Amino acid sequence: MKDVPLAEEPQQPAQQAGETDLEAQVRAEGTASGQDSGLAENNPEDTNLADNNLADNSPEDNNLADNNPEDNNPANGGNPADENLTVHFLDVGQGDSILLEYNGKAMLVDAGERNQGSGVSAYLREHDISGIDYVVATHPHADHIGGMDEVLNSFQVEHFIDSGFPHTSKTYENMLTSIDEKNIPFEVAKKGEEIEFDPAVDVEVLNPGPEYSDELNENSVVLKVSYGEVSFLLMGDAGLETEENLMKAGYALDSDILKVGHHASRSGSGGAFISAVSPEISVIEVGASNDYGHPHPEILERLQKVSRVYRTDLYGSITVTTDGSAYTVTTQKTGSGEGVVKTGSAESGAESSSTSMITKENEPKDSEAEENEAEEAETEAKEVEVEASVTSGSAESTVYVSDLSLKDEWVKITNRGSSPVSLTGWKIEDDGSKHTYTFPSCTLDSQTTATLYTGEGADTATELYWGSGSPIWNNDGDTAYLFDDSGNMVASLEG
Repeated sequence: MKDVPLAEEPQQPAQQAGETDLEAQVRAEGTASGQDSGLAENNPEDTNLADNNLADNSPEDNNLADNNPEDNNPANGGNPADENLTVHFLDVGQGDSILLEYNGKAMLVDAGERNQGSGVSAYLREHDISGIDYVVATHPHADHIGGMDEVLNSFQVEHFIDSGFPHTSKTYENMLTSIDEKNIPFEVAKKGEEIEFDPAVDVEVLNPGPEYSDELNENSVVLKVSYGEVSFLLMGDAGLETEENLMKAGYALDSDILKVGHHASRSGSGGAFISAVSPEISVIEVGASNDYGHPHPEILERLQKVSRVYRTDLYGSITVTTDGSAYTVTTQKTGSGEGVVKTGSAESGAESSSTSMITKENEPKDSEAEENEAEEAETEAKEVEVEASVTSGSAESTVYVSDLSLKDEWVKITNRGSSPVSLTGWKIEDDGSKHTYTFPSCTLDSQTTATLYTGEGADTATELYWGSGSPIWNNDGDTAYLFDDSGNMVASLEG
């Protein structure tokens, strides 16, 4: 890796307080290397994401010189190499790890917690993978990159792609050290580029954008993977902010298989976004009986109304195999399978496209789905109201959660607007809604921040006290959710 001064890359943030020299160095090198290695620029005006048609490109561009691009291109329903694209959603407990296999190539997206690294490596070996063409770290949280060190030291890796947003954790530093020591080409994902995985498989980067969010999850690398008429949307831990940005950008979000963002917490999977994606299959990577209450019942119900939901805590690792026109879902724990063949247009969704079930063996039974079916009629009106309010609230509210200290047990709420806002009846909740604080009669002045402390004390205009005799926030990771007096979530912040 060669040194590239950060000043030559004005779109990248300057070295931040607490950032190590190694992090700054690798980030700079990654930005430079991304221009001439595995990431290709994709002009949204020249390559409309809604078209997703390789037939417009020359055979040279698509490495299909021995094939007729009109007859064999997956975008036209053909299959250039009689190959299947296989996408594995690994069961790594409360974390994410996804493996893509095609034509002898492999891409790994995230690697779960540190204690899952050996399991991820073993899974790869079981599938005869000896080297990895691309490794993608969606963002630096430990439940996504903790196992990376083990993987990087166990396999030959050709390209490493990172969100580019640095983190001060030891886990992130260890990962960067391994990348540097093994001289693995390091690239920063940029919105609008494509990962050159294989000419027959489109892997488009939809996030992060040129300006990073203050919320680490919202800088997650979001990928849309398309093979013929079948598409996958991999959301990392991206939430409502990213969802809104993707919809505003005009991306063709419609996808057959959705990897649900942030383990189906309430910080993502807004109603408008799920409607835009209209998935047939929703995959939730989540740990059994986790401390965060994932998946959140409200989000689970929303997904179940439009798609079949598969969860790693219930079914183990989940595998989707497609030839570009049909796909099959199999699960580890039940060995169940479901096949779908797509006919007509390439549009997906529970009602927007014509689908035919070609195999249904031991079709998975989600007990929660069955229970929800009985209650759907009476809760439908309420759900629609919640969907609309989450979208508008997250977009319009001038009050937000500006800081959260899990160790010191406080959360800060800021009014960035030009007018005072009454917080009377508003609520703060932790992940899983295990603890709820309801604001007393109070008003947050314009451009003012109020701090809510866990312990006891006398409330003032800018200092409030939960009155709890024991800790509220989980030091291993937690999220503060802010709800207005109508119950609409207006902001969240993960600590």
